Amino acid sequence: MSMASNKRIFVDTWAWLALSNRKDAHHEFAKKEYEEIKEEGYRIVTSDYVLDEVITALFRNVAFANAVQFVESLFAAIKGNQIKLERITEARFKAAWSLRKKYQDKPDISFTDLTSFVLMQELVINSVFTGDAHFEEINLGFEILPK
Repeated sequence: MSMASNKRIFVDTWAWLALSNRKDAHHEFAKKEYEEIKEEGYRIVTSDYVLDEVITALFRNVAFANAVQFVESLFAAIKGNQIKLERITEARFKAAWSLRKKYQDKPDISFTDLTSFVLMQELVINSVFTGDAHFEEINLGFEILPK
C-alpha cells in the first residue's frame, strides 16, 4: 500500500454544495481543489449526515434534474468506492451530543458539524475540504483545505 492511499480528507457539506452548483460563488475554486485532492491520491470520506444536508440544500438551490443528477453521481462514487461513506452510529451520535454540550460558547456550530468532528477524530483524519471555519475554531487540530 502506497503512502498516498493513507491520506484521507473529509469532505464537508460546503464543498459538495460548491461543487454541485455552477452558480455558487465558490464553484470554480472548489472544482479545481477537488481535482487536486483526487490527483494527490487522497481517500475521500464523507458522512450520511453530510449527505442529508447536501440533498436538502441542493433541491432548494438548483434545478430538480441537476440535483438528482449530482446526488446520484455521489451515490455511484460511493458504490464504486471512490468515496467512503461513514454512517453516524449511535456511539458517534452520543459523542457528538457530548461535544454539543461542551461547546456552550459556539451555539452556531451545526449538529452535523459536531458529528463530522467526532468522525474525523475517531478515524484520525486531520484534513477537511470545507469553507466552514468551525473546523479550525474548535482547536481539535483539523486543517482546512484548500488554504
